[in-house]
Amino acid sequence: MHGSADADGGTSSGARPVGADDAWPSLLDGRVPADVAGPASAELVSRYGPLVAAGPRLVLAQLGQSLDGFVAARTGDAVFVTGEEDRRHLHRLRALTDAVVVGVSTVAADDCRLTVREVAGPSPVRVVLDPRARLPRGARLLGDDGPRVLWCVGRARAPEAAAEGRKAEVVGLPTADGRFAPAEVLATLAARGLGRVLVEGGGRTVSAFLAAGVLDRLLVTTAPLLVGDGVPGLRFAGEDRLADALRPPARRFALGADSCLELDLSAVRGRRPT
Repeated sequence: MHGSADADGGTSSGARPVGADDAWPSLLDGRVPADVAGPASAELVSRYGPLVAAGPRLVLAQLGQSLDGFVAARTGDAVFVTGEEDRRHLHRLRALTDAVVVGVSTVAADDCRLTVREVAGPSPVRVVLDPRARLPRGARLLGDDGPRVLWCVGRARAPEAAAEGRKAEVVGLPTADGRFAPAEVLATLAARGLGRVLVEGGGRTVSAFLAAGVLDRLLVTTAPLLVGDGVPGLRFAGEDRLADALRPPARRFALGADSCLELDLSAVRGRRPT
């Protein structure tokens, strides 16, 4: 995170109440105000304070989906599944992390920039997982003036990817069955000082990190939208009995017409989808 959380997550005694205009800068600085003024400020602290207080190592994942569990239409169109308030929420999550991770298919489909634009705050380092080095040359994140891009490719592809001279730092990683191990990705980012990570998409990438048991929090925003058929969100092998399924502690909050559910996966560490 940009800044570090106070040890007790609070403010010094006698400090003035933090108003709505001040709560967000405090959170960006890694401080969780103990005394806030007004419902808007209280909502920000309630929603993001626990993420700030988690400290320098935190792995989040976020998805926006329809009521029937799809993140895009069958054509790949995902503009937009969730509403404006969820997009602002997503940008706040980006601002509170050091790196944002996506699979190359998400870049190819959405041509996403992965920057913070809807709220005040710094943009994270952008990380593209691309074992076969398929990142489109014309991707916007390669041509803007935003933060650096880490282009993670299979080690065998790294020399040719580096020779292409794109505006990205090529990172060669080992692959197994054509995929990166999520723990390997996170270790590589941590070695670069990027300990607070947001895994943003798409569904297959988030599902892989969930199945690997490396997520601390999973945030899923559901929109009152029925797609019928499309690109699915979370998918993993799961359990044969509901009694054996993961049921971590959860928080729920409204984002306009959408509903966001935050699962604390760190509380069920050691149990993971199979």
